[in-house]
Amino acid sequence: MLGKTLKKLDTIFTNVEEWTLFIIVMAALMSLFANVVLRYGFNYTLAWSEELVRIVMIYSTFVGASVAVKQRAMIRIDAVVQIFPKLKPGLTLYTNLLMLVFAWMMVFYGYRMTHLQLLTHQKTIIMQIPLVIVYAIMPVMGVMIFIRTIQVIIQDIRSK
Repeated sequence: MLGKTLKKLDTIFTNVEEWTLFIIVMAALMSLFANVVLRYGFNYTLAWSEELVRIVMIYSTFVGASVAVKQRAMIRIDAVVQIFPKLKPGLTLYTNLLMLVFAWMMVFYGYRMTHLQLLTHQKTIIMQIPLVIVYAIMPVMGVMIFIRTIQVIIQDIRSK
């Protein structure tokens, strides 16, 4: 019962992550393409296009980090593991624990930064998007990275 529920949640999280990445990257590509055509074809520039791409880069980095944790695609230095293969389980657990600490820091400090943006009512310069929306990705994806890291740890324990 619990296994089916967790599997269903994992499927939902995966779909949300993948579709979010797809939609925001496509929006950035279309706006950049339109900006290039207008700039070189009509000598006119869309000012909001570059700001949109900047926000998309921020979002795709954080959402992509969650996907990378799930797929075990985070950047690692594995020279020690290659030299001493018996250390792999311990070092893997250690890196996962460090990832949990990092995720907690993202949630904690991301919440503080988001709360500050909420209090100051700052907006982006051109598109006038409230910065609280931009900063809110940090604590949300911190929670997702935490969940994904727990999933990876459980998979490692079950595989033993």
